[in-house]
Amino acid sequence: MKRNNNMTENFLANLVLAPYLIKASALIGVERKIGGNQFRHAIMTLGILLDYKITDYQLLKASLIHDLIEDIPNTDINELRLLDEDGNEVVDLVLEVSRRPGEEKPVFLNRILESGSIKSQMLKTADRISNLLDLQLGFFTEQKITEYLDETEKYVVPMAKNVNSDMLFEIQDLIQKRRKMISH
Repeated sequence: MKRNNNMTENFLANLVLAPYLIKASALIGVERKIGGNQFRHAIMTLGILLDYKITDYQLLKASLIHDLIEDIPNTDINELRLLDEDGNEVVDLVLEVSRRPGEEKPVFLNRILESGSIKSQMLKTADRISNLLDLQLGFFTEQKITEYLDETEKYVVPMAKNVNSDMLFEIQDLIQKRRKMISH
């Protein structure tokens, strides 16, 4: 999934994200607890994948709408499937990383870890890196941050080990820095 810079530049020249950006713009009104909105989070998740030179069209497109179905319940999944030639695969990936009704978070994360595709694990890792970058004292209690970091170590670190050593390094570094932040 990684390529050299010239191949990445050529790849990006042919990547069409506009239909997914338009759909993701529905997330602009969905606030995050720490401020900002879910649209910015989607853009950050895409940016993290691009930063690691991930060149899978379906994965990149899914990163833009990975929270859309959960956060905008009236999202027309069939409409998403018709966005372009990748629509079916993109929606299937988004559904793979979406919590099912009544699914507890540990069950959800374990499902992705134990039976999720490489793409779903990579998307969940990028999503969690974005979330860790936003994890700040003042918005969350020390206990909530500790629980989130423990959850990340238990479920997402093994996903990162499966998909990308550089992402693994970043997520472990973020965990360490966030633990230092709450211990001071």
